[in-house]
Amino acid sequence: MDLSTVHQGIHRRKRRKRVGRGPGSGHGKTATRGMKGQNSRSGATFPGPLFEGGQSPLARRVPKRGFNNAYHAFTFAVINVSDLDRRFAEGATVNPTTIREAGMAKGRYDGVKILGDGELTKKLTVAAHRFSKSAEQKITDAGGTIERIGLPTGKPKPRKRKPGTPKKRGDR
Repeated sequence: MDLSTVHQGIHRRKRRKRVGRGPGSGHGKTATRGMKGQNSRSGATFPGPLFEGGQSPLARRVPKRGFNNAYHAFTFAVINVSDLDRRFAEGATVNPTTIREAGMAKGRYDGVKILGDGELTKKLTVAAHRFSKSAEQKITDAGGTIERIGLPTGKPKPRKRKPGTPKKRGDR
């Protein structure tokens, strides 16, 4: 190697590959796709990241057992005492409706839980489904009152069998 051949084959501005422009382009009649196979055809898509080449995928090989209680669990909008102090005026009544109107609890939830993070300087009447001990202490120390609301009913239940269908395959 000598200095006259150091930069040979290195191009600063490489031209893009113009595919599908006939044999004169240098990329042949098949436009660099090869002769046959899935990827030579139009509309061919590569399999997704979970595809394992025809082998049974991991998500189907792993046994499905157990029970997940999250389906039946209640979801709570979590509000801190400092947020109540910032958003509500002295002597206000705070309940799930006013919390939603104030823009503090967006989305779907089953109940409201008040946590004791921060300071509360205002006297508030707070109605919620759950309270932490520190939140209760801070609200009552500020001269406010606490009202517990019962949890809502009507959670989605698991789908029931249609009448007349067997419990298991072997019961027919």
